[in-house]
Amino acid sequence: MARLARMEVFAPDEIAIVHVMNRVVRRCFLLGTDPVTGKNFDHRKEWIEQQLQRLAACFGIDLLAFSILSNHFHLILRSRPDVVSAWDDREVARRWLMLCPLRKEPDGSAAEPNSMELNSIANDPQKLKTIRLRLSDIGWWMRCLSQQIAIRANREDNENGRFWQGRYRAVRLLDEAAVLACAAYVDLNPIRAAMAETLEQSDFTSVQRRIQSLTEQLAGEPEALSQNLVEDASEPDQLNIHRASGSPASAIPVSEIPDSGGANPQVKPLPHESVPNLRLADRFLSPLRIDECHGAIGPDLSTTGFRCSNKGFLPFTVLDYLELLDWTARQLVPGKQGSTPRSVPPILERLKVTPKAWIALTADFGNLFSHMAGRPQVIDETRSRVHQHRFRMRTGARDLLTGA
Repeated sequence: MARLARMEVFAPDEIAIVHVMNRVVRRCFLLGTDPVTGKNFDHRKEWIEQQLQRLAACFGIDLLAFSILSNHFHLILRSRPDVVSAWDDREVARRWLMLCPLRKEPDGSAAEPNSMELNSIANDPQKLKTIRLRLSDIGWWMRCLSQQIAIRANREDNENGRFWQGRYRAVRLLDEAAVLACAAYVDLNPIRAAMAETLEQSDFTSVQRRIQSLTEQLAGEPEALSQNLVEDASEPDQLNIHRASGSPASAIPVSEIPDSGGANPQVKPLPHESVPNLRLADRFLSPLRIDECHGAIGPDLSTTGFRCSNKGFLPFTVLDYLELLDWTARQLVPGKQGSTPRSVPPILERLKVTPKAWIALTADFGNLFSHMAGRPQVIDETRSRVHQHRFRMRTGARDLLTGA
C-alpha cells in the first residue's frame, strides 16, 4: 500500500500539531550505549537537544514536547504560520540566515547577518515568500535537525551513508485528548523503556526541563513566588496523585506553583523577559498552560529569542500535568509502588477518557494511530487536504475511545 503524502495531512500554511518520530539505521543504539561495541554515544543526545533549541529560536514552530532515547527521538511540534506572518521582512531574512548562514563564527555557530545579506532576501519578494513558508514547515524543521545530526555523527564515526532509518513518521493530533495522550506518551518514554524510574530522572525529555524550570523559579524568585502562593490558593479542582512521588515539586500543592509562561490572571507569572538573569531550563519549549478565557488572543509572539510564541497548548498547569504523568507512570512501571487514586483524575473526567483507555493510549500511542490521532468522530469527519480522502482509524484505537 502506497504511503500517504504528507501534504494530505498537514501543510506549512496552516496551524497543525504533529507528533514526529525518527529512528537510527537498523535500530542500533547510536544515541546511547551500544551493547555490541560497548561504546557510549549519550553525547549525541546533547547534540539533538542543542539543535532543538537552535531550531526553536529560528523557526515559526512551537516545540511542545520531546524525548531523546538511545536509538530514536520523539517531538511534538506546532506549526505557526500566523507567527511568521507577524514578522517583518528583515526578521524573516534574519531567522533564515541564522538557520542557513552565509558566514560562521570561529566556533562554527551562525554569524549575525549583515545588512547586505538581509537585503538579499528582504528585497526579493519571491525568495521572501518561499522562506516564509519554510519557516513554518515541519518538514524543513526535521530536515535541518536530521541532516545536521547525521553529518556530525558520520564524521565522528568516520562513516558515510545513512544515519537515520528513513523518512520520519508524522501523526497529526486533532483534539485535546490526542495532544494530552501523545504528550504523556512522549514524556514517559524513558520510564517505559526502563531508562529511568521517575520523571526527574528522565534525561533529555521536555518533562525533565519543565521540572528543572519550576525548581529554578523556586530558587530564583522567592518573593514573587510567595506572592503567587497567596493569590493562587483558591482553585478547588486539583489532583492528589502526585504527593507520594518524592519529586521536588511534590511537597507543594498544585495551586501554589506558578506555571512557566502561564496566563492565569490570578497568578503573577515569572516571564522570561522580566527575569533576564534567570536562565530557565524550559525557555525554548512552548508554555504548557493555555488560558482559553483570559489568555492573549492572536499569535502571542515571544520576545525572548528562545521560542517563537508564548502560546500554551493544554488548559491546566504544569503541576497538574506532572501529577497526571506521575500517576500514569506508576501504572506502567513494573514493581513500582504507588496507590491508585480513589476517583478518576479531574483532567481525564473533563476529557471523558476512562483510566483504562488512558493507560492504553499512553502505553502504545505510536502503534495506535497512523496519520491522524483523535477521537473517532473527529477523525471520521476529517478529510485529506488535497484529494479529500477519509482517514482510517485502527480498530484498537477506535475501541478504546468509543464511548470513553
